[in-house]
Amino acid sequence: MSASAAVPVLAVRHAQKRFGAVHAVRGVSLEAYRGEVLALLGDNGAGKSTLVKCISGVHALDEGEILLDGEVVSIHSPAAARRVGIETVYQDLALFDNLTPAQNFYCGRELACPAWLPQGLRFLKSSAMDQETAAVLDRLKVKLPKLDTPVALMSGGQRQAIAVARATVFARKVVILDEPTAALGVRESRKVLDLIAQLRAEGNAVIIITHNMEHVVELADRAVVLRQGRKIGELKPTRASQQELVSMIVGAEV
Repeated sequence: MSASAAVPVLAVRHAQKRFGAVHAVRGVSLEAYRGEVLALLGDNGAGKSTLVKCISGVHALDEGEILLDGEVVSIHSPAAARRVGIETVYQDLALFDNLTPAQNFYCGRELACPAWLPQGLRFLKSSAMDQETAAVLDRLKVKLPKLDTPVALMSGGQRQAIAVARATVFARKVVILDEPTAALGVRESRKVLDLIAQLRAEGNAVIIITHNMEHVVELADRAVVLRQGRKIGELKPTRASQQELVSMIVGAEV
């Protein structure tokens, strides 16, 4: 079944968001499907991050609706977004530098037993969390030093990979990545791009915000362009359409 004929895993309908006199998102609609990478493009201030924060529960929409697998959902907090299967990785990664990859994976969602005891009195299943983390990293082809190493001692690319892999552990619907290769070198960026391609191959819907057009052309199946809070257009990114995408981003004549 083609993406156009399938039910989108995520649909945003006529999204509106204001901050006082600033109209940050103006009637934006978009769809994301399983097994595809959707690039969300636009200049600074275009409304990309605000829209993503509405999807991920940081902000509530003033108007419009969000649907998952065709059903309208109410997302009023990041915890609510995670409960319905939406995981977001922001530029700051939100990793605890003094913790190991496994501890970062399960922070706030620790595996513990016995279940009949109150949460604070249960025993952590550290070995199980280590094993699950190792299995996920192996499946996603993420190479790290020893898993008992604090993430503070790892490279930028390894830290980014940990944050992305952590999102995939719990995301049942959508993974959103905000500038996933920002401030990374060429080799580290390549590792993250390979990881995103692996997420798509496993059937995830992946939304990326990026200013790197080379990465958009390489990875994205579709690109949605925002400008001044409005959806300006949507294209399949190719070498031939790259100039048209840039023109839409900056508001120039094509």
